[in-house]
Amino acid sequence: MVRIGTVEVSNPVALGPMAGVTDLPFRVLCKEQGCGLMYTEMVSAKALYYNNANTRSLMEIHQSEHPVALQLFGSDPDIIAGEAAKLQEGPFDIFDLNMGCPVPKVVNNHEGSALMKDPPLVREILTKLVRAVDKPVTIKIRRGFTVEGENAVEIAKIAEDCGVAAIAIHGRTRSQFYAGHADWNCIRRVKEAVTIPVIGNGDIANGTDAKRMMEETGCDMVMIARAAKGNPWIFREVVQYLKDGTTPERPGREEIQKTILRHLEMMAAYKGEYIAMQEMRKHISWYTTGLPGAAALRRAVNGTESLKELRQLVLQI
Repeated sequence: MVRIGTVEVSNPVALGPMAGVTDLPFRVLCKEQGCGLMYTEMVSAKALYYNNANTRSLMEIHQSEHPVALQLFGSDPDIIAGEAAKLQEGPFDIFDLNMGCPVPKVVNNHEGSALMKDPPLVREILTKLVRAVDKPVTIKIRRGFTVEGENAVEIAKIAEDCGVAAIAIHGRTRSQFYAGHADWNCIRRVKEAVTIPVIGNGDIANGTDAKRMMEETGCDMVMIARAAKGNPWIFREVVQYLKDGTTPERPGREEIQKTILRHLEMMAAYKGEYIAMQEMRKHISWYTTGLPGAAALRRAVNGTESLKELRQLVLQI
């Protein structure tokens, strides 16, 4: 068990937030497979401030998800703190600030990983955010904006000084995006620099990777993101491996098929048939990677025009 402020997390494995992926249906599937800590997709504090209707749906939480962190992004200290304060009574257990997103449209607004270039602004944001809410505040950062500008340790120390309860760090710089290898030594340096829990992120594809990261860096938890696409079973595998060094069997065709159908039904109930059909195309592609006939299935899925037709294709897996 890991304690993040007042929140207890049953195991040291978290699902990393991914825009367009870690919505409510996908999080529920990951939770059922044993994931310890969930994060919502990124939510714009500015969009909340201007009452953007589409943003509200990103914050819907299923009762089975807890503990779950609401991840906010932005650069205006007063807007971030003000919107978080309004959400105090919401179902979220933790408020998380995104300081790692590398996407140009986010960075160009001085948000996401761009914040790492401005430590004084980081201090102002975190000071106001921690004061505005009673629930734990966490952050997600990168190694730095560039290799030359690596400052994860500096940012981590600022965060701890401001009262932040935990830090998740991706071992790549913003300039790397997701290329190359994550620098786990940077995660170790951050862990050695602070006393609050550190969550390591980057290049974890199985239980062996997770255990090695924890041993090499001393991090308190691991965060899995891209390796979970089409693979919610990675959480039961990692949790079990960390517990006893064994790995459960990989899912067979029948379990994959049942999971896709359940995912599809939840998406339809949550977002409506049209959006569910569109969004499930990418998920089905991820679920079936490596299976015989996957390429032909993807082509067929991309040509579907109804949920009924999509279900029929899944039944052929």
